[in-house]
Amino acid sequence: MPQSFVVRNKVPILAADNRKTMERQKIHLQYSLNATSKTLLWNAISTPSGLEDWFADRVQSDDKTVTFYWGKTESRSATIIAVRAYSFIRFRWTDGESDREYFELKMTNSELTNDFTLEITDFADADEVDDSCELWNSEVETLRRKCGF
Repeated sequence: MPQSFVVRNKVPILAADNRKTMERQKIHLQYSLNATSKTLLWNAISTPSGLEDWFADRVQSDDKTVTFYWGKTESRSATIIAVRAYSFIRFRWTDGESDREYFELKMTNSELTNDFTLEITDFADADEVDDSCELWNSEVETLRRKCGF
C-alpha cells in the first residue's frame, strides 16, 4: 500500500472527441521498499529487463524511445525525457495530449534505515485517479514479489 497519496495540481486538457475540457490531475504515490541494493532497484525501474519483471509483459528500448507491451495486442510507446542514474527516470507517452504530462519513477534512500522509497508521479483524468492508483498499487506489489522488496 502507498504511504501517501497527494493530488498536486489540476491540468485542463481539451478532449478531442467532444471539445470539452477534461480535468487532468497529477498524482504522486510513495512506496516504502525493503530494498537495500540501489543497483537492484535502479535496474528494476530503468532497464527493459527490470521493467518486464513488474510493469509490462515485454519492453523494447531504442535509445530514448521505450515501447511497452501488455498481452498480445496492447502496446504503448514513451520517450525518456529525463534521467539521473540511481535517482529517477521520467517518461512521456508519445500519444499523450499534453507536453506537460509525464510519468516518473524515482528512488530515494533513507540514511536512517537504509531502505528505499519508490515515488511514482503520473497524470490521470479526474474520474480515473482511483483506478490509476489501484493499478500502480498492483504493479508495485508485483515489483515487491518479483524482486523481494
